[in-house]
Amino acid sequence: MIIESIDPATEQVQARYETLTDAELESRIAAAASAEQTHRSTSVETRVQWIKAAKRLLAEQEQRLAETISREMGKPIGAATLEIRKCMTVCDYYAENGPSLLLDRQVETNAHSSFVRYLPLGVVLAIMPWNFPFWQVFRFAIPALMAGNVVLLKHAENTLACSALMETIFHEAGVPSAGFQSLVITVEQTQSLLADARIRAATFTGSEQAGKAVAETSGRHLKKVVLELGGSDPFIVMPSADLERAVADATRGRLGNCGQSCIAAKRLIVHNDIYTEFRDALVASFESQSVGMPLEPGTDIGPMATEALRARLDEQVDETVARGAKALIGHHRLDRPGWFYPPTILEDIPTGSPAASEELFGPVASLFRANDFNDALRIANDTRFGLGSALFTRDANEIERAFNEIDAGATFINSITASDARLPFGGIRNSGYGRELAAEGMHEFMNLKTCWVA
Repeated sequence: MIIESIDPATEQVQARYETLTDAELESRIAAAASAEQTHRSTSVETRVQWIKAAKRLLAEQEQRLAETISREMGKPIGAATLEIRKCMTVCDYYAENGPSLLLDRQVETNAHSSFVRYLPLGVVLAIMPWNFPFWQVFRFAIPALMAGNVVLLKHAENTLACSALMETIFHEAGVPSAGFQSLVITVEQTQSLLADARIRAATFTGSEQAGKAVAETSGRHLKKVVLELGGSDPFIVMPSADLERAVADATRGRLGNCGQSCIAAKRLIVHNDIYTEFRDALVASFESQSVGMPLEPGTDIGPMATEALRARLDEQVDETVARGAKALIGHHRLDRPGWFYPPTILEDIPTGSPAASEELFGPVASLFRANDFNDALRIANDTRFGLGSALFTRDANEIERAFNEIDAGATFINSITASDARLPFGGIRNSGYGRELAAEGMHEFMNLKTCWVA
C-alpha cells in the first residue's frame, strides 16, 4: 500500500511511502521482542545519556525539524520551532528526575523489608497523531525509554517524515535500532499489533472513535493502554478577570495550531456582565490574526492538516448556523489553494447543535453566556468530554470551586491549558484515561512490583 504525503498549504503531493509487508512487520516485532531483555538491563546512567544526546540533536537540527512539521501538517514555522523546543524540556525533566523516579519506594510494614520496585513492561506500541507530531511522541517516548521499555511508533499517515526523523534522532542518540522503531503500517496491521502478545502495552492519542477501537482490541487481550482522546474544553471568564489577558489567552488558546488541539479553549463561557465587552474584544483579536503560508515568518494561522478535517469542520459550523447560531466572523472556507479555514466565532449557539455538543477541531470559537458562576459550571460540565479547563477570575472561592467541581483532568487558572513535563496530563470521561508525563506518566508503563522480605 502506498501512502501519499500532501502539503496542506498547496495540496501538492510531496512524498510517497510504502507500508511494510506482513513479513517485514513480523521481523520488526521479533527484533523488538528480542531486544526487550537487553534494553531493560541497560544502566540508568546509559538511558540518561540517550536522553541528553536526543536533546542535543533536537537543538542542532531545530530549523530542519520545524520546517518538516510545517510542510507535513501546516503548522506555522514559529509554532513548529516552539514545539521542538518543548521536546527539549521533556528531555531535561527525565534526564534530571528519571533516576530518582526509578528508585525503590520503601514502605513501613511488619516485614523485615518491604518496598515497591519499578520495572519496565517491555515492548510498548505508541499510536500517535499528527497535530503535535514531535511533542506527542517525545512526551511518551522519553519516559518510556527512561523506564527501560522498547518503543514501536505508529505515527499518523500525514507525518511520516517526522516519524522517520525521530527514529534517526533516537538511534544517533544511542538507543539500539530495535529499541525505537518507526513503523509505516496500515490500520489493519496496527490492530494486529494490539492483539500480539509480544506487545505488552499501548498508548494512543487521537479521536474518540479511534480510541474506542484501540481500547476494545486492547481489552480483549488484557493489554494495558493509555488513551488521550478528544476534548471540548471550557474557558470560563468571570467579572473579576483581567479582561485584556483573558481575550489574549482565549485567542491563543483557541487559534493555536489552527485550533487543532485536544486541549484548545473550545467553549468560551462568559459572565453576562462582561459578555459584550469580551465578545467585541475577541472579534477584534481574531480579525488581527494573519492567515498564510506556514513557512512565512508572519503567519499566525496556517492551513488545516487535511482536506477531510476542513470538510468536517465546515459541516459542523454550517449546521450550527442553520440551527440558529450567529457567525460573528469567518464561517466560510477561504477561496485559495490549500486547506485553509478562517478564524471563526459563533454565538447564540442552540442546545444540541454541533458547536454545543461535539468537538470542533479547527479555528472556531463557541461563545456561551453564563448568568453566574453556578451557571458557568453547569455549562462547563455539560459535555461528554473531560480533558482540560480554564477559569479567569480573581475570586478565591471561584478558584477553589473550579478545582473541585469542573469535571476535567486539569484546571488552569488565569492561563490556557497546557501540558508540562513536570505535571501529569490526561483526561476523564470520553477524553480517555491514564496519564502522561511526570512520575505518573512514567509509571503507567511499568510493573509496580511489591517486594517483601520476612
